[in-house]
Amino acid sequence: MRSPTIRALLAILATMAAGGFLGAQEILDRIVARVENDIILLSDIQALSRYQQLVDGKSETQEQILDRLIDQWIVRTEADVAHFPQPLDADIDRGLSRLQKSFASAEEYEARKKQSGLDDSEIRRIVGSQLYLSNYLDSRFRPSVQIDPKAIEDFYQTAVLPVAKSRGQEPPSLEAARDSIQEALIQQRINEQADRWLKESRLRLHIEKLLEEGAK
Repeated sequence: MRSPTIRALLAILATMAAGGFLGAQEILDRIVARVENDIILLSDIQALSRYQQLVDGKSETQEQILDRLIDQWIVRTEADVAHFPQPLDADIDRGLSRLQKSFASAEEYEARKKQSGLDDSEIRRIVGSQLYLSNYLDSRFRPSVQIDPKAIEDFYQTAVLPVAKSRGQEPPSLEAARDSIQEALIQQRINEQADRWLKESRLRLHIEKLLEEGAK
């Protein structure tokens, strides 16, 4: 997201354009939401949409992406107030490496990147931003998560074994899979707690959506 100074300038430009002071060809960006005293821009939606295209080959609707950006604003604002540390360059490098390795080949990654319209610096910025947000949520909610051993065993019986069987594979033993299952359940609980917190936070904020239906 852009700095407040540039955002303020864009807000002025959008107001002038709405009043007929600028020609349509001069509109650089427009406001799609106000959250407290901050704004979310159409270009923010477009950037996240392109990143989703890169990662998943498709993107959510603009309304869904806007909701994600509002949630990200809530997390980022609290993390910034808490002076939560930004991810290290090495951590971002590892995040980029994981992203690239999620593709079948380097050629496929480069082709999808070209199709998305994102360059390396934009991808790095988004990866770093998402890492910052996920790290903060993890630090905020992980300490309160407790996983019962029975939950691990149930997950093994209802998820691990059936999946291995459906693939004709030999399943790992419960002990070999225990740590991975526990981490998966922890992440699930973190996501559940974060979702509840975000819903509660939205109720306390002044949020005004200005996204036009069907806007491109």
